[in-house]
Amino acid sequence: MANTRRPSGRRSQRRDYESRFVEPVLDKSWQSPYVPSPSERDANARALARFVWRRQRPRLIAAALLFVVSLALVSVAWFVPVIVALVVGAYVASVARSIGRLERRATSLASKFIDVFSPAGTSVDRQRLITVVDRLGATFGLDAVSCFIIDDTSYNAALLSNQSSYALFVTGALIRDFDLIELEGVVAHCMARQRLGALTRLSVASLGVFSSSQAEQLAGPGVCYRADEVAAAAIRYPLGLAEALARCERQRPEANSFFASTQYASSRWVWFNQHADRATSDLGDLDDVGLRSLALAEW
Repeated sequence: MANTRRPSGRRSQRRDYESRFVEPVLDKSWQSPYVPSPSERDANARALARFVWRRQRPRLIAAALLFVVSLALVSVAWFVPVIVALVVGAYVASVARSIGRLERRATSLASKFIDVFSPAGTSVDRQRLITVVDRLGATFGLDAVSCFIIDDTSYNAALLSNQSSYALFVTGALIRDFDLIELEGVVAHCMARQRLGALTRLSVASLGVFSSSQAEQLAGPGVCYRADEVAAAAIRYPLGLAEALARCERQRPEANSFFASTQYASSRWVWFNQHADRATSDLGDLDDVGLRSLALAEW
């Protein structure tokens, strides 16, 4: 009697798998949360315009009311609405020119820092910094970055627009005391600000033309925190940046340091540590170096 062959268990499992298989679908709209989106960059780029128009809103409302009233009087004097319209148009153009002037002044902040600080560092220090900048510049899509090591005992750094190029300022103390991974984290953070499109709003806030509360509003809360995220994801080593922030948190500026001066207080928003003169950490502030360090240590 012939043996009847029974279907193998392997074939049965394969048919069962094929019946339950769901083909993966690629979500083309997905974007990494650690890569600045076009809308995020655009929001930062438009922050200055929104800030200026918001400050001028009462005057614009008054001008609009005047225009409406003049329309009601058109039967009495037809030329009144025309005159008011011309005045409102001239005012709007004046505000737009004011925004343009602030943006141009922001690009001159680097020259101001060059005049304020004395150079520091050795040729080896400069080559070390240039090497890190060149390597990270390729990662962040930045070119033509001039590097300046400035004489100060505090740990800090800033990247600024300088006409058609960029200027990176790093204190001599930071170059001297930070290891390569920590220095890389600081430079990456500065470049992440450019990637986020936040350099202009931070630079204008640091011009000293607004009150401290207005400058803080223009600079925006959480910009440093967000730049840390972008930087850490780009260099793929958050602990280096976390330790750099922890070093800054443990330090207090000396009396003769730029970061203990009123000049720093008005220009704080462009710096890596925006609150270097803060006596104790404020863990309720997203941009406090202590909080930023703790957040990265949790990655």
